Amino acid sequence: MPKSFWMVVKSPANFQIARKRNFDMVGLLAQHRRKVQRMAPGDRVILYIAQDRYFAASASVTKTLNIDHTPLWKVEGGSDYPYRVGIRPDVVLNPSQYIDAYQIAPRMDFTRRWTPELWFLAFQGSLHLISKFDFNMVEEEMKKQKRARRYRNAAKADMRPAPESGCKLEDPGPMSRPLSRAGW
Repeated sequence: MPKSFWMVVKSPANFQIARKRNFDMVGLLAQHRRKVQRMAPGDRVILYIAQDRYFAASASVTKTLNIDHTPLWKVEGGSDYPYRVGIRPDVVLNPSQYIDAYQIAPRMDFTRRWTPELWFLAFQGSLHLISKFDFNMVEEEMKKQKRARRYRNAAKADMRPAPESGCKLEDPGPMSRPLSRAGW
């Protein structure tokens, strides 16, 4: 059973690096050492893309903190994201399915301390502890997007034109064709 629910804020470039790695780990800033030390297997994580303001994936923590300075992430603010935690993806959206944070973030408990127009200020920093309610709300929206995508693809397959039939019974005959002026 999950102990804690987290939101990890990533730049678009670092999110793409995580995607290419199949979301096997997430790198965090050294300034969040105490929070990262609290992350344990079974905890749940939402990945948020900062500049674009999208929720893009959810995952489960599989391994605890590992400090590693091997260049892996795009360096931002002088940090190489040395605090690394193993994760396993649960729901990963395609770019066309990303959840627009403008639609869901103002409803989150986490953003209530900020004025509704400035909700995005709550997402400053790269790691936040969020409520189970907020996590479930965002993850359910992600699951809806995944189901909607499957439904749209199935509907497109059903809309293919029927093959032409050679059956004479389907031909309405000459009475259904418009008459020309000469036919009057």
